[in-house]
Order: sequence, then C-alpha cells, then structure tokens
Amino acid sequence: MNKHALITGVTGQDGAYLAKLLLDKGYKVYGLVARRSSDTSWRLRELDIANDIEFIEGDLADACSVQRAVIKSRPAEIYNLGAQSFVGSSWDQPVTTGIVDGLGVTHVLEAIRQFSPETRFYQASTSEMFGLIQAERQDESTPFYPRSPYGVAKLYGHWITVNYRESFNLHASSGILFNHESPLRGIEFVTRKVTDAVARIKLGKQRELRLGNIDAKRDWGFAGDYVEAMWLMLQQNQADDYVVATGQTATVRDMCSLAFEQVGLNYEDHVIVDPRFFRPAEVDVLLGNPSKARRQLDWSARTSLAELIAMMVEADLRRVSKE
Repeated sequence: MNKHALITGVTGQDGAYLAKLLLDKGYKVYGLVARRSSDTSWRLRELDIANDIEFIEGDLADACSVQRAVIKSRPAEIYNLGAQSFVGSSWDQPVTTGIVDGLGVTHVLEAIRQFSPETRFYQASTSEMFGLIQAERQDESTPFYPRSPYGVAKLYGHWITVNYRESFNLHASSGILFNHESPLRGIEFVTRKVTDAVARIKLGKQRELRLGNIDAKRDWGFAGDYVEAMWLMLQQNQADDYVVATGQTATVRDMCSLAFEQVGLNYEDHVIVDPRFFRPAEVDVLLGNPSKARRQLDWSARTSLAELIAMMVEADLRRVSKE
C-alpha cells in the first residue's frame, strides 16, 4: 500500500515540487487547499501533476478543517508548507501572518497529537528567523533575531514544533530553509520580479525595473533541490532541525547582473533603486551553514545561482513571449 502524505500549501512553489517528488516515489498525495476566487493550481499544471493529487478543502487558520484533513488523508507524513510567505506583506497583514504562520502550525501539530500520533511532521521554518544575524554563518545553534512580522510568526511555528516534539514525542522536524527560488516562484518575490522584468525588457514590453535595497545579501538555492531535504528529514529515525542552504551568498545586485547578462543586457541601464521598496527593518545578510544536513542527511545543493537564474530567465522569456 502506498504511503500517504498530506501537504499544506500544495499549490505553492515548494508544495508543487514536493508533490512531484513524492508522486515519483509512489506516494498518494493529498493537498490541503483553501477556497480562493483566483486560480492557484498553475504550478501543479506546469509540472503536469494537477490530476494526480487529491485535494482537501481546508485552511490552516481553521483547526477543525485541519483535523478533518488529517483524519481523511491518514498520512504517514505531513509537510506544513502553507503560509503567508511574502515578507513584505507581513507588515501590512501582521495578524493574518501570525495566525496562519504561527497558530496554523499548532493546529496541525494538535491534530497529529490527537488523531494520528505516528504521523511524521515537517515544518517549513525560514532563514528570516535569523534576521539581524548573530553569527557570520548561521547554523542550527545560531540565536534568532527576526526583523519582520513574518519572521516572528515563523519563529513561533518553529518553537512550537520543537515543543511538541519534546512534550509529546512526536516525530516533528523543522527545515530552516534559506532563500530558494525557481521558475515557479511568485512574481512578488525579488528573484522572479527580476527575471520577469528581464524577459519583458528584452522583448520590448518594459523599459525599467524598480527595486529596493539591491545590496542586501542572500543565500539563494533551487527549490527543486530543497524539497528533497524536506523528504530526507522525515526518513530519519530521530526528528531534528536542519539548516538547508548553499553556503554561499550574493547581493541582489549580483543576481540582477546575472539575469540581465543572460539576455545580453547591462543591469545598470535598467535597474532603478526606489526607496518605496525598502523595508521598515531590513535583513542585510543571510548565509547558511548546511554542514549538518550534509553530514546527517547526505544532502547538498546541486544548482548554482548562475544556473538557477538562467533557468528562471529562460522560463520567463517563454511565458512573456506567449502573452
């Protein structure tokens, strides 16, 4: 009998790549989806897996619907990827972010504790929890100092996962993922904003790109690589927390340069720094130390930033040319 897995946030970037990975491994995949007026399944169609997933209507903010999803799916593994995941929006929606990204984690853990205590749980934690960094390279022992409502909410989700693991002996692990991108990334995220603009500028549909702090440094990897680390965590005998990162950092400026070079353009001719896009509290540098994941999971990032950006630019060129 196939293993059952339940993915919250299955229509997001990570949810789509993870669903494909699990389907390829023979899992029966259930996806928790909130009712929305707009189409949210385009990523699943891009990967040609939309018809292979059994959807369960529910919302992380609603504990009863989460409980029903757990009872219906009977999952061996739950991957909690659902979230209000855009850092910038968390200042405009701090309460919603707190409910979904913080209390929503508790709703899933409590459903596991009450109805399916043998289920293994993965929590999508984030490098944004490090915020105002307390060490040059951040690992599992680095103190947290979040700098946004998103980071604060995610930190609650992270610690409640640790608490349920220690209090109720649940197999509950957190992946502290650094920035991970792909052609399936939402347009509101800076990497997709850049690669989409590069395609539009190259094809004559746009002239400039306005960004905020282009000297911010991030550790960027490919989401398709990172979902494998999620799965590996739940295959371990003991639950634990892991930093998932490339171990290399680059500025937004560097990333822009790579993207524009992909189409033979100079970013300096098109990028405009706009103060409107600066955040109230900026995270200047993030650089992960994934040595524990390499050692214990035998996992490491396979895709370089240059390869990632080339992949995204090519995908956006195809998309924009069809408009």
